[in-house]
Amino acid sequence: MADNTLNKTELVAKIAASTELSQAAVGQVIDSLFATLADSVKAGTKVSIPGWLSVERTESAAREGRNPATGETIKIPAGFRVKVSAGSKLKAAAK
Repeated sequence: MADNTLNKTELVAKIAASTELSQAAVGQVIDSLFATLADSVKAGTKVSIPGWLSVERTESAAREGRNPATGETIKIPAGFRVKVSAGSKLKAAAK
């Protein structure tokens, strides 16, 4: 099976080639994008890029689970999760 992944270095190189910006500049923009996403999620702010994606923090209630190794019941505390939703343009690109 072929490796169908695009890592950050390859992404930066592709964007730099298509925009004629330096790889350093593109790398800084991508780092800033993810830092902004992280800060927004931490603050509970939903980030939406219409047609492409949305990222938001959601609450999860406390619940009981099972330890898969022992079968013992464990308590999973309430907490937060990150929900990432694909927009229409991203979904259409996957078809």
